Amino acid sequence: MLEKTRVLILTTAYLPQIGGSELAIKNTTDRLPEIKFDLITSQLSKDVPEYERIGDVNVYRVGEIMGLSSFLLPKNFFPISVFLKAVKLIRKQGHYDVIHAYQASQAAGGGWLLKWVYPKTPFLLTIQEGKDLNRQPWLMRFLRHFIFRKADVITVISNYLAQYVRSQNSKVPISIIPNGVDVSKFKPEGEHNSKVIITSSRLVKKNGIGDLVDAIAVVKKEVPDIKLLVVGSGEQAKELKTKSSLLGLENNIEFIGEVPNDLLPQYLAKASIFVRPSLSEGLGIAFLEAMAAGLPVVATPVGGIPDFLKDGETGLFCKVGDPEDIAEKINTILSDDNLRNRLITNGRKLVEAKYTWDKISDKFRELYLEASNNEQ
Repeated sequence: MLEKTRVLILTTAYLPQIGGSELAIKNTTDRLPEIKFDLITSQLSKDVPEYERIGDVNVYRVGEIMGLSSFLLPKNFFPISVFLKAVKLIRKQGHYDVIHAYQASQAAGGGWLLKWVYPKTPFLLTIQEGKDLNRQPWLMRFLRHFIFRKADVITVISNYLAQYVRSQNSKVPISIIPNGVDVSKFKPEGEHNSKVIITSSRLVKKNGIGDLVDAIAVVKKEVPDIKLLVVGSGEQAKELKTKSSLLGLENNIEFIGEVPNDLLPQYLAKASIFVRPSLSEGLGIAFLEAMAAGLPVVATPVGGIPDFLKDGETGLFCKVGDPEDIAEKINTILSDDNLRNRLITNGRKLVEAKYTWDKISDKFRELYLEASNNEQ
């Protein structure tokens, strides 16, 4: 019997924390049982174990360096923690066929160090960042340049991120593999109340939720009983709640808080439109989940969003930082059933054709096997 291909995944954060990378790793590894996965991540809390098995993945969390707790050390030391843990696993269990780092951040720094020590092991780097990479601190941008150059293959989730990687003078092969959706879980169902809007995101500035709150105040002038469900948590939560109160929207906006991804379809089923007026976006899996669930979407033409949103066909574009325009697009969908039905039908078809996790996993299977064969 042939031995399974062995892949070591490096990621700064993993479950139970929920984000685009975490969901991508979980959904792809679940669909690749023929590959053996180990994963190294940070121990962000003492409440999570240093080792556990999640699905088919052995998860190792590193929380100290030479006896010093990572809680007492700057996060820039995390690459060293990752490197030391990986070397320990390699010495104990043998070499990996592929080292795969998610995000060009601290975990990828660990992959960069490993590539120096194990130059023959293929180093795969996946870029998923949703923030504006050109506006990050200069040191991070400087170090990222070297990480890119050390990778054997770079995958990105959108054309926008592919252009960014190329702008760094990287000659590494680039493959565009977007994040996906579980279309068996996210599907059209429920009543879809026509006067309920929903957004799902981390409550941080880049996602533009403050602009959406202002837009709801505008929509309320024509639709007094309009409702907005805000799913998610983050550093802006208190600020957004205060803003809603000052605008007299206590009865119009409900802050749901963090919701497990498995329960998100229940909330999408209550709404009729999904809106997120992002300031920057790597791709935006929340939009694809909403489209799969049968909701028309309103979004800004930034980052990777134009990869899947064609204005008037699979969604509507609104202007960045413009609550009046956001409100206009919401009112347009509320008042035009033909447009709404077209957006719903086309959105679901697009997700089924290009963005299912089965299709995404097939692409990673090909990459892993090709990389491991090249190593030999």
